[in-house]
Order: sequence, then structure tokens, then C-alpha cells
Amino acid sequence: MSSQLWTRKPVEHFEAEMKESKLSRVLSKFGLTSLGVGAIIGAGIFVMTGVGAKEYAGPALALSFVVAGIGCTFAALCYAEFASFLPVEGSAYAYSYATIGELFAWIIGWDLILEYGMAASAVAVGWSGYLNKFLHLFNVRLPIWLMNDPFTAKEAIADATQKGTLNTLASQYSDISMPTIMGFDFAWNVPAFLIIWILTAILVRGIKQAANTNNLMVVIKVVVVFFIIILGAQYINVDNWSPFIPERGAYTDALGNSHHAYGMLGIVAGAAYIFFAYIGFDTVSTHAGEAKNPQKDVPFGIIASLIVCTILYILVALVLTGMVNYKDIDITAPIAAAFGAVGLKYAVFIISVAAIAGLTSVTIVMLLGQSRIFYAISKDGLLPKKTFGEVHPKFHTPWKSNLLIGGIVSFIAAFTPIDSISKMVNIGTLLAFVIVCIAVWVMRKKEPTRHRPFKTPAIWFVAPMGVLFNLGMMLTLEWQNWARLVGWLAIGLIIYFAYGKKHSVMAKIMAKEKA
Repeated sequence: MSSQLWTRKPVEHFEAEMKESKLSRVLSKFGLTSLGVGAIIGAGIFVMTGVGAKEYAGPALALSFVVAGIGCTFAALCYAEFASFLPVEGSAYAYSYATIGELFAWIIGWDLILEYGMAASAVAVGWSGYLNKFLHLFNVRLPIWLMNDPFTAKEAIADATQKGTLNTLASQYSDISMPTIMGFDFAWNVPAFLIIWILTAILVRGIKQAANTNNLMVVIKVVVVFFIIILGAQYINVDNWSPFIPERGAYTDALGNSHHAYGMLGIVAGAAYIFFAYIGFDTVSTHAGEAKNPQKDVPFGIIASLIVCTILYILVALVLTGMVNYKDIDITAPIAAAFGAVGLKYAVFIISVAAIAGLTSVTIVMLLGQSRIFYAISKDGLLPKKTFGEVHPKFHTPWKSNLLIGGIVSFIAAFTPIDSISKMVNIGTLLAFVIVCIAVWVMRKKEPTRHRPFKTPAIWFVAPMGVLFNLGMMLTLEWQNWARLVGWLAIGLIIYFAYGKKHSVMAKIMAKEKA
């Protein structure tokens, strides 16, 4: 049975499944590109830029976006080739199954589940932070324990106590004390919890409703991103860019944790951290099963969304670090805080609305992408089809999967700090990109004559560089991230050998062929 682990799923099997798919093909070229932009522009600009500049790269954050963008470009070209001749839901999971084998497909599928689930949780936490800023504009304040997870609330109180800024913290909330339950300090990020369930309800209703909601959010936030760049450029103080690459140093946070940042290594480490900002273009490929013309439109959506967002990210990073000294950047809502610091309250209102809209669209796409990964894996028998693969007779969506994902993600968002969540996302995504770059190269060698509507140019260069760039960024991440990834993959392997291997559809087909 060991040969089963390396069994590849023939492309012809994927093509047959496409014809039998019950998912609605309603996504156009614009719809797919919008999903990509909707997933990419969000936490990267409105949340991650703060931590990326303050703790890792300083003003050179713009270079971090360049490094991350290059790594993504190599991966995006590889994704586009796969999506052109294998336009099915499942993304890197399906590509790995067709090229490397079932075990690797399961590993990357399980990894993608981590990526999308944690991404949705992290963005929901960022959404809650901007909602808090928005409510402040109307003098509405809620207790700290209803707007944060226990760890973040405790750290904020400890940090304010250490710096003597408790009064400033108290001005942001109606109450900065934490209730205790059974001797433990309690906090619950209620807005993050609720937004996940609201969006889950929309997703259950159907892909068209989700896409329409996303399109509206994308228009709002792209317009506001241009507003940020144009208005913010007028308040840039070039002295804030000096030194552009700060010397490498160290600092200790309020809880006694030591961090190292800045210098050239800080730029690369910053790229690995804000890599979270680029998560999204690969979700375009997870919706190939719902695209009208997947062979042409999916590659277009992947590449177009990445190019647009990379340019915008670099410009916003330059504006932010030019408006505010990198040491003074607010890491919870950096863009809104930067405009507030120069007295532009109306801009804070506009940015907060756009951030809420933007983070909403990112959360929608991440939840949507995760449910499609579950759907693809369950079709192959590696997860229970009755739970993850059943399509609603009226809405034509994998509704049970949506509800289960909504429940898990909402609790993670409510009780886990955004920093820990986002780091889990980054390493998982980088691993997926590495495997896709390897897989597309392997497929070129094994099936060079297969028709490819889109071919990655200079595959001999693009694929290896994609592996090197993304693996290099993985290696700059802290050991805790590797430990979490290994632990998650270990759980996945237990599930595969206990359930998936026994119920594999391909294994049953192999058994019939041998008989």
C-alpha cells in the first residue's frame, strides 16, 4: 500500500470531475481579479504595515514589499500555468496531487487549511481593531475585554503600566480592567467573533452573493488606497526616512520577550512577516471550478491582482513611514493613526470605513477559499464527503463546511492574538508556494506535450527562484513558527493515516484496476 502514497491523480480525472461539478460557474475575468484584489488589499495595508515597519524593517518596509512581491511573482507565474490546464477547485492541493502524489497533496491541502483559516482569523482581529477606531470618532467606547483576546488585553495593560501611559489606554476604552473567571483573566474579541458569523451566513447563501459583496468592498478600498497615497504624500517628512535602513538592533517588549530587527536581515524578515499581505492571489485558483472561462481568466486574475497590489503596497509603505517616524507607528491601526497624528480627522473616518470594508472582503475570500479546499479534499475521499463535500440543493454551496469553518475560525479570532495567528499563516503560505514551484517544474518534465493555455516563461529560472525566495523567507521566521507548522502537519498526518488513506477514491480505483 506504500505505492498509494505516491499515486498521482491523472489530469483526466480532474477534467471529468469538472464536468460533473455542482458548483455554479458565475465568475468572470473581472470577478476573479476582484477576488484576488479583495483578498490581497486589506490586512497588509491597514494592519501589517505597522508591525512590519516598527519591529522589522523601519522605513525600508517598502523594500520588504519588493522582496515579498518578487517571491510572489515567481510563485504566481507557476500558479497561473497550473490553473490554465488544471482549472479545478483545490489550488496547490490539486496541483500536488496531479504531479507529486497523494501524500504530498494531503500535506499541502492540510497546510492550506491552516493558511486560510488563520488568515481569516487574523483579518477578523484587524477588522475589530479598526471598528474600535471608527467607534471612537463618535465617542463610543467599549471595555478592553470585549474588544481584545486575553493575551492582547493583558499585554496592552502591562505595556501601558510599564510606560506610564495608563491614562492614554483608558481613553481608548470604557474600562481597562479584566474580569476573572475561575481565577483567570478573561477577554473576548466580540466584534471579530461576530463578523466571522455574519460573513459565514453570506457564504452559505451562495458564491454570487459573496462575489457581489466582495466587489463592492473592493471598489471602496481601492479608491481609499489612492486617497491615502495622494493625501498622505503631502504630509511626508523626508527626515522620517533617515536612516532608510536602520542599524540592526534589539528590543524587549512589555512581557519581556526579546526581538531583533532592522538592517538588511530586517528587510528580509520584514518581507517574511508582511508576506501575509500577499496572501490572496492564490485564492483565485481555488475558485477555478466556479469560473466561466477558467483556462484564460484564472491566470489573468492571479497575475493582474498581484501586480496591482504590489505597486499600491510599495506606495503606501513609503507614505506611512514618511508621515510617521517608524519608532512611533501605531501597530493596531497604523494608517488611521498616522492621519490622525497630523490632525486629519475626516481622513481617519474615511480610512476607518475603507479598512472595515477592506478587511471584510479579505475575510470573505479567505473563508470562501478554505471551504473550497475542504470541498476538493473531500471529493477525493481524504475527508468525510458528507460533512465537507455536500452541496446545498438550493444555494449550491458546501454549506456544512462553511458552518464548521465559521465556528472554528470565530473562536480562534476571539481568543488568539493577531501576531501569533499571522505568523502561522505566513509559514504555511510560503510552504505552499515552494511546493507549487516544484510541482509545475516536475509537470513540465513528466508531461511536456500537454496543452497549456498559459506557460510560465523561463521555467528553468522562475521555478528554482520561486523555491529559493520563498524558502529563504521561511528560514528568517522564528523557531516557534516552525514548531507550530510541524505540530499542525503532524496532526494532519495522523488524520490521513487514520481516515484519508483508507477512504481514498484513487486507492479504490487502483484496487479495481489491479483486480
